Amino acid sequence: MNLTEKFKHIRLVRSLVYSVVGVATYPGLAMVNKINIEGTEHLRNLPKRNVLFVSNHQTYFADVITFIHIFCAVKWRKENKLGLPYYLLNPFTNLYFVAAEETMNGSLISRLFKMAGALTVKRTWRAEGKDIHRNREASDTQKIDEALNRSWVITFPQGTTKPFAPGRKGTAHIIKNNQPVVVPVVINGFWRAFNKTGLSFKKRGSKLSIRFKEPMVIDYTRPVEEILDQVMEAIEQSKNYMNKGKHHFMNLLDK
Repeated sequence: MNLTEKFKHIRLVRSLVYSVVGVATYPGLAMVNKINIEGTEHLRNLPKRNVLFVSNHQTYFADVITFIHIFCAVKWRKENKLGLPYYLLNPFTNLYFVAAEETMNGSLISRLFKMAGALTVKRTWRAEGKDIHRNREASDTQKIDEALNRSWVITFPQGTTKPFAPGRKGTAHIIKNNQPVVVPVVINGFWRAFNKTGLSFKKRGSKLSIRFKEPMVIDYTRPVEEILDQVMEAIEQSKNYMNKGKHHFMNLLDK
């Protein structure tokens, strides 16, 4: 285990990283752009461990950073808002997030952000901009299982920022094996406001939205394919929602 891997498991280190990153990113979320938050009441009575947040994905970092802000605000008893960021004085640190190893090793900033609690995994379908096919590494699954055993974990089942991309079975395997409380999240507007890394602005004044849904009711005995379909429907990235989006777009053209 290298030094970065060791540091990210130290809550004091994560707390410092959250505070620094939080101060730097708060203006982009709450001042330069406008953020609308819904459903934080569903976070109040969650257990302290074995909670998995599943979400669609629009930027490499801004999505996760927003989760951190919201969880910190909820810890300070704020509901569906950030308000002033004094919550960064004592941030919520009982958190890890799944990220592609290639992404987290891409720059000095991303390497620093690894200490915020990144669970780096190797993509099984893409590497260095090329399509590949390889088996999941047991160590990647193990580190997620261990994190769930003591904390909350955020994962993005699609593994890409491309909308309506298919979900990856790895998420369903994690759910089936650990039987966590699964909280679906739907985000929007981040692709418009930020560049792909989420560290610089594309369009100021954008409306950002993040909606936490009620924990899912899952039959853990069902096949992973069915569990994955249920997850993709919950985060509104299924074929059903893709068809709704196309239908809405065609209606706009007809007007």
